[in-house]
Amino acid sequence: MTSVPHLLTEIPGPRSRALHAQRDAAVASGFGVTLPVFIASAGTSTLQDVDGNTLIDLASGIAVTSVGAANPRVRQNVAEQLDLFTHTCFMVTEYEGFVRVAEWLNDHVPGDFEKKTGLFSTGAEAVENAVKIARAHSGRPGILVIDEAYHGRSLLTMAMTAKEHPYKTSFGPFPGDVVRGPNANPLRGAGADEALAEIERIILAHGAEHFAALVVEPIQGEGGFIVPAEGFLAGLRRIADAHGIILVIDEIQTGLGRTGRLFASEHEGIAGDIILTAKALGGGLPLSAVTGRADIMDAAHAGGLGGTYAGNPLACAAALAVFEVLEEPDLLPRVAGIEQRIRRHLEPLLIELDQVAEVRGCGAMMAIEFADPGTLAPRPDLAQRISAACHAAGVITLTCGTFGNVIRLLPPLVIEEAVLEAGLEILVASIRSIAAEEAAA
Repeated sequence: MTSVPHLLTEIPGPRSRALHAQRDAAVASGFGVTLPVFIASAGTSTLQDVDGNTLIDLASGIAVTSVGAANPRVRQNVAEQLDLFTHTCFMVTEYEGFVRVAEWLNDHVPGDFEKKTGLFSTGAEAVENAVKIARAHSGRPGILVIDEAYHGRSLLTMAMTAKEHPYKTSFGPFPGDVVRGPNANPLRGAGADEALAEIERIILAHGAEHFAALVVEPIQGEGGFIVPAEGFLAGLRRIADAHGIILVIDEIQTGLGRTGRLFASEHEGIAGDIILTAKALGGGLPLSAVTGRADIMDAAHAGGLGGTYAGNPLACAAALAVFEVLEEPDLLPRVAGIEQRIRRHLEPLLIELDQVAEVRGCGAMMAIEFADPGTLAPRPDLAQRISAACHAAGVITLTCGTFGNVIRLLPPLVIEEAVLEAGLEILVASIRSIAAEEAAA
């Protein structure tokens, strides 16, 4: 492998800058961009831009291209389906790929009970359809969500999302019947027992009969890659059972191998009544799924679920290829190796630099948070400067967190060790450089 990153120009290069100027003239300005480079091709864990620069991908399209942005199995499956037909709409005439994807999810989603699946196009669609199904089954309107959650950009999912900017600013009013409970965030001193007691109080204050569903990410994504305190998910399962509330586990970012298990909820031995998948499911093509207890899933009347593009045959073909990769015996074990390698590079910074508040995560879903020592006041300025330094050096990183003070790492699950090492070395060097600049100021 050629040494990466391999840069021929500054980042972004002249062709990317020219294309970006055209984009500004043609595309609505509401579409933000992390790094304004235009991609021409992809490798297993690298992206090549139109200026010939080869960049290390530690973002995976926000956990979408988990098996790589140009996985040969995905490409082959999609090409074979493309030769047959591109679409018919599953609600008009059926095709086998939709059924096969549903069968695989029914077999592999946690839970020792009969399951059924509905396929859709986006993560937000999956969340909204889970709410529809939960309301149809329970006859209740209310949705309980967790602080620092992210569930999507549609109006209902924005109401369920905690972060105001940029997701909710100027877009309200939002749908009602959404109630927010506390998260068990260990860094901020919130333990599982305390958070669960407050959630129980909130449920009783509103009346348990009000809530159709309790929706939770097993590890929060956009909220900051927050791993909840041990026992929190199990406690939510107990609370949901006690009050007849449907537990919906949003595995849209954490699912399909990202944490070293097929589903992050498996780490605590928890099964949701409904589990949501998207992002990595389609191998880069738009596909999402709602999988749950058969009796709950069948609560919606015929014609009540669907979508013109829901479970598109090309996306289903891609998903079947993703499943093949996930079933390779060495894939999930090597995700634990990705975590170990990331921790080996980042955890020494906890001692070295006061501004590094925490290194956390699971598998290939890792984060480093920046905050002032003592007060833990968030430092989004540091996260942004460090991420920008990585970009200039040819490494794609993302920020996240309610205050934007977290750098999150989402490398492809198939990333080569040498590429990961090179990317982490640049990240650590960028952190040290920005910290030194601050100390000298």
